[in-house]
Amino acid sequence: MKRCLHLFVFTLLVPIAVIVAEDESYPTHPDMVKKEGVPEGVIQKGVFDSSSIYPGTSRDYAVYVPAQYDETQPAALMVFQDGMSYLKTVPVAFDNLIHQGDMPVTVALFVNPGVVPELSQNALPRFNRSFEYDAADDRYSRFLLEEMMPLALKDLNITEDPNLRGLCGSSSGGIAAFMAAWERPDQFRRVYTTVGTYVGLRGGNELPVLVRKIEPKPIRIFLQDGRNDNNLYCGSWWVANQDMLASFQWAGYEVNHEWGEGGHNRKHGNAIFPEVMRWLWEGWKSDPVVKTHPDQSSSKANEFLIEGEDWELVSDSHQFTEGPAINADGDLFFTDLEGSKIWRLAGSGEKTLFKDETGGTNGLAFAPDGKTLYGCQREPGRLVSWNIDTGAMTVHAEGVKPNDVVVAHDGTVYFSEPRQKAIWVIPPGGEPRIANADFSGVNGVALSTDQSLVYAADYVGRFVWSGQRRADGTLAYVQPYYHLHLPPASIDIRSHADGMAVSEEGWLLVATAMGVQICDQPGRVHLIVPPPIGERHPSNVCLADDILYATCGEKVFRRKVKLKGIQAWAPPLKPAKPRL
Repeated sequence: MKRCLHLFVFTLLVPIAVIVAEDESYPTHPDMVKKEGVPEGVIQKGVFDSSSIYPGTSRDYAVYVPAQYDETQPAALMVFQDGMSYLKTVPVAFDNLIHQGDMPVTVALFVNPGVVPELSQNALPRFNRSFEYDAADDRYSRFLLEEMMPLALKDLNITEDPNLRGLCGSSSGGIAAFMAAWERPDQFRRVYTTVGTYVGLRGGNELPVLVRKIEPKPIRIFLQDGRNDNNLYCGSWWVANQDMLASFQWAGYEVNHEWGEGGHNRKHGNAIFPEVMRWLWEGWKSDPVVKTHPDQSSSKANEFLIEGEDWELVSDSHQFTEGPAINADGDLFFTDLEGSKIWRLAGSGEKTLFKDETGGTNGLAFAPDGKTLYGCQREPGRLVSWNIDTGAMTVHAEGVKPNDVVVAHDGTVYFSEPRQKAIWVIPPGGEPRIANADFSGVNGVALSTDQSLVYAADYVGRFVWSGQRRADGTLAYVQPYYHLHLPPASIDIRSHADGMAVSEEGWLLVATAMGVQICDQPGRVHLIVPPPIGERHPSNVCLADDILYATCGEKVFRRKVKLKGIQAWAPPLKPAKPRL
C-alpha cells in the first residue's frame, strides 16, 4: 500500500480481481479475521428512545471497548452510521489493528438510524434513515454530540481531541458521517465513506461546490465507490463521488480514494477496511493533527484569508448585536438592537457605552465629517444621527422603519425600508424620498467601491440587488444581481442576507445564514467564511482596513484578513475590471 498524507493514490496490499456488479466478490483481508493471541474487545448493546432532536424515534446502538482500554487514558473514538450492520466486521479489525499499533486504542460507537414505531398492525413505522442521514445540515451532528454520545459513552474516558475522533458510514450513512465532520471539525476530523450518497436527495448534490467555496476545514477523508454504483432519479453515485474527490483535491484536503467496478454495497469497502484505517490513522503516534493545506489548495481562502488567523471574540454578553460601523480613528461602533444600546470599541480594545435607550437602533453609518453617526431607529420609527462628541441627536426622516443605512462620500444618505421593499434616499440638502422600490425585499444596504451602485440585500430571498445611482440620488436598472448560496437542507430557506461591506478591490462581503459570502463584481460567490463554530450566523459585517468584524447574536468577533476595506464616507475608488 502506498501511503502519503496528501497524495491521491491508493493501492492495496491485497490484490483484488476485476469484478462486475452482478458477481462482486473480494478476498478476505487477513486483518478481518480473528487471530490467535490478539486480545478481544467487548461489546455492549442498548436502545435509545428519548431523542428530542428526532422525537419519537427508537434506535439500537452498541459500544465496542478494546481490550487495551485504560480508564485513566482518554481513548480515541470512531462512530459508525447504520452501526449494527458493522458489528460482525469492525470489532475484529479493530482488535487486530490496535494490537499491531496501526491505530490508537479506539472505542467504537455503532448507531442505527431512528424509527418511529407504527401505531398499529395496519400502519408502517416511520423510517427516519434518509431524514437523518441524507440531509446536508447540522441536525445529525447535534444528535450525536448532544444526545447519543453523552448517553452511550457516559462511563468511558473518551478523548476530546478532534484529531483522534472519526466517523464511518456507507451510502446515506456515508454522507451523514461526512456532514458530522463538516459541521463540527472541532469534534471529528477523520472520515471513511463507502458508496457515499452525495446526490440530490436532501442537498448532498450541492456539497462539491460548497467544499470548493467554503473555507477549507481540517478533515482527512477516504472515499470508496464503484463504477456500477446507483444511477437514479437523484443522480449518479459514481459521478458524485468523483466530483467530491475533485473538490477535496482542489481545496487542499487530506484525501484518498479507491475506485472499483462494484455496485451499491459495502463489499469493496469492507475488503479494504483495514488498509483504509491504516491510512486514516497514519501519524497518530507522532503527529495526529489533521490540517488544512493552503500550499496544495486553489481555494480563494488563500487570497482572502491569513493562515493561522481565526475569529477572535471582542465583545459579548449583549442581547443581539448589529450595525457595525467604523470611523476614521478606527473605532468600531455597534448596536445592541434588543438592548437599545450603542457601544464603542476603540482600536485599543477598550469598550465603552456610547448611547443608551436608543429606541432599538439597528444599522449605523458614519458621515464623511467623521463625527456624525447615523442610526436606524426602530421605535418610534425614524432615521436619526448623533454627534459622537456631544451626543446631540438630529432627526432626518420620520414615519419610516429603516433597517440599515449608508452615507456616501458626497453626503448622500441611503437607507432600507423593509416594509415597503424600498431604498430611500436623502440627497445633500434635500428631503427623504424613495429612490427605488423594485426589490423583492431589502435589508442591508451598501455602496460599491466606486460608489456608482447601491446594493440591497434581500433577507428572505437569495439575492443582493444592485441599482445604479442617478444624479438626483434615485436608482436605475435595479437587478437581483448577486446570487447567494442557501443552506442546502435548512427548514428556513431564506438566505438571511443582511449587512454588507466592500473592499478596495471591489469584493462584496455579505452576512448570511451560511456565513460571510464574498462575491466578485459580476455577482458570483467565490468564498464563504463560516462563523465561529457553535455561534449564530452573522447579522452584519464591517471591513475596517484588514480587520473583518462580524456581529453574531450576542457577540462580536473579528478576524484579520488579506482584503482591505473601504468605507462609504471615504473617497470612492475605481477597482480593476473583473474577469467576466
